[in-house]
Amino acid sequence: MSGQEPALPRLKKPVVSGEKAQRARRRFIRSVMLLVGVLGTSFLGLLPAFRLHLKRLRPPGALDEADFLASCIKCGQCLQVCPVSAIRLGDIDEGPGIGVPYIAAREQACDFSCDAVQCILACPTGALTYEKPAFFPVREGAGLSRPPTLKARANEPEPAINLKERMGLARLTRPEACLAVQGKGFSGPAREPSFKGRMRYMDVDRWKPVPVNDHPYEREICDLCVTECPVDDAIALEAFTGADGNRRFRPMVREQCVGCGVCEMVCPVGPAAIEIESRVTWADGSI
Repeated sequence: MSGQEPALPRLKKPVVSGEKAQRARRRFIRSVMLLVGVLGTSFLGLLPAFRLHLKRLRPPGALDEADFLASCIKCGQCLQVCPVSAIRLGDIDEGPGIGVPYIAAREQACDFSCDAVQCILACPTGALTYEKPAFFPVREGAGLSRPPTLKARANEPEPAINLKERMGLARLTRPEACLAVQGKGFSGPAREPSFKGRMRYMDVDRWKPVPVNDHPYEREICDLCVTECPVDDAIALEAFTGADGNRRFRPMVREQCVGCGVCEMVCPVGPAAIEIESRVTWADGSI
């Protein structure tokens, strides 16, 4: 006999039935789905924190942001009475802003088609108001020096609306893209064919807003932001001499700007050359 120990018999791998294998796979898939669900829910919980930087443009007459969020009961009454459907409600990823009304001016601006600002009249809590209570002081630079005059009411006995504070402020954020600054005109519909925004035009119907793209323009120098602004003396074109020595024009926003967003909505370049910044106050008399 040799000194080597006899080899141990090779163990056979246990046979797993097809049914057991399927149950194991199902358990594994359920575990993976549960893990994905937990992680997904956790991520959704973080989304509001990621969106806190958003500065939503609130409807006319809104209180300061913290007071507005505390006062608004998310009833949607303002949304229902808006004649151009400019008001939207915050989505689930907006934390305390979920269900709170806001305006996305590029998609649909507030053109004051209702004249009397129906959203303010419809608000049951005073989150939108003509007159702030005394314990809600007007922030410095937020108030308007005089009530804004609507161009649509220029020939009426009371052309002004009772709005004390601006919603935001228009800014020429991309002057290099502005057609007027480039010395160019504009012809045709203001926006892309798929655009659904509406606005009232005095030469079409005093009370019925029509699609913006049903009202084409023909301008030697683009001035849509000026002519379509519903508020008198809120924006104007001012001439200047370009680097090439040619006469150019620049939209200049004035103190009467209420931040309605019409200029941003009708700007024919994309992205818009002029935009509304919400909760911005008037400083130094010009921008």
